[in-house]
Amino acid sequence: MLLGVETGYEAEFDFPPHPLPPTRPYLLASVPRSGSTFVSHLLWQTGCLGAPLEYCNFEPSGPYGHASRSTAGQDRLWRAALARRTSPNGVFGLKGFPVQFEALHQANPALLAEVMRTLIPSPERGRVVLLHRRDRTAHAISYARAILSGIWRAEQERGGRAEPEYSRIAVERAAKMIESQEGAWKAMLADLGIAPLKLWYEDVLADPATTLDAVA
Repeated sequence: MLLGVETGYEAEFDFPPHPLPPTRPYLLASVPRSGSTFVSHLLWQTGCLGAPLEYCNFEPSGPYGHASRSTAGQDRLWRAALARRTSPNGVFGLKGFPVQFEALHQANPALLAEVMRTLIPSPERGRVVLLHRRDRTAHAISYARAILSGIWRAEQERGGRAEPEYSRIAVERAAKMIESQEGAWKAMLADLGIAPLKLWYEDVLADPATTLDAVA
């Protein structure tokens, strides 16, 4: 994790303004509770692999929740992210989950089309990093805990909320949601004709340097 970062979306962590569209955009595709925040910060701290955060997360509880009902605000935030979160070498990364793309499709389809044109201008130029978590049980439990508690990010842990009680039904439901979202990525990438770079969270933890080399 980047030291001193609250959420990662604060202006103090921006790169110098990038006046041109990114020359090397990529999508960090994953599902919730897969270790994607750790991986995004690992990539970010290189200084040359963008800052792949959830710039299309406009859910009320998300980082850009204040724009959840404003398509104009969402458009401004996206373009600001392109200008301020493209690293000096022209690399821009977006971390996203299928549920976020579906929500954007419902609320602001024009912006979703713009996002996809930016990230994947053509199958030949589409760069997708697909992150999985090998420990399926731990993944489902983590997802269920987040759903039950409402705690999705580290900064939310400070509220002193009580730990939710274990629920087998909640864990099973979370496992099905993970499977459904991973299936959505598989179908989308197949439709686009893109072969992603596949990463496993456990492997990233064991050997971060190899992960950075592979993405670079």
